[in-house]
Amino acid sequence: MGSGFLGLLASICLSVSAPALAEGDGPTVRPVFIELFTSQGCSSCPPADKLMATLAHQPGVIALSLPVDLWDYVGWKDTLAMPYHSQRQRQYAKARGDNRVYTPQAVINGIAHAVGSDPAAIMAQADMCFGRDGALSVAMRTEMSPGGLKVEIGAATENAPKIASLWLVRVASSRDVQIKRGENAGHTFSYVNVARGFLRIGDWKGEAASFTIPKEHLASADADGWMLLLQASTNYRPGVILAAAKSPGL
Repeated sequence: MGSGFLGLLASICLSVSAPALAEGDGPTVRPVFIELFTSQGCSSCPPADKLMATLAHQPGVIALSLPVDLWDYVGWKDTLAMPYHSQRQRQYAKARGDNRVYTPQAVINGIAHAVGSDPAAIMAQADMCFGRDGALSVAMRTEMSPGGLKVEIGAATENAPKIASLWLVRVASSRDVQIKRGENAGHTFSYVNVARGFLRIGDWKGEAASFTIPKEHLASADADGWMLLLQASTNYRPGVILAAAKSPGL
């Protein structure tokens, strides 16, 4: 992957029309939100994991790794996989109507997907789906206070859903795993921004709203960071990401 792709992806992130990401007291930028469904037992996944490590620290990009158990039967049980990750991937496929579940699979803004190791495909989807169905069109700002993390969410834009849920995702900024069996046996791989748990904070109904998340909810024994998602749903299936934020360092 050349530097041209990163520059172009950053320009896509920063050229659209509505703010959606805030990092602490820093400036608001317009992100691409990428969820990578990956597996330690998938021989095609390491290039995608490396790509995510690069993209994760680019301006305007929020990148979340969600290890799944799709390939556990091959001979190695993914040590970071969680049942909810696999469920979330399947529900995305049902929501899109294509029922495509594979690894490495990148889901962009909750509504499009691409092969997670293909930067050109991810770039194309990021370009096409920003703003579609209100994707990343709602303003979100965060501020740490003595009482916890204050989250301010703006009103819905014209084409955005008027009902969504605010989710807190606890995140491990990095994990190194030695693979002892299966297709990747003998290798040690690094994973970034690994989801370690989803917590539903509350409902948003299309109007400006504020939430306060207690500090003790932001981290856990296996997580040192957090992400916030304002996500719509259809028939209880995850849908478009309307806004997102992340803690510093992710």
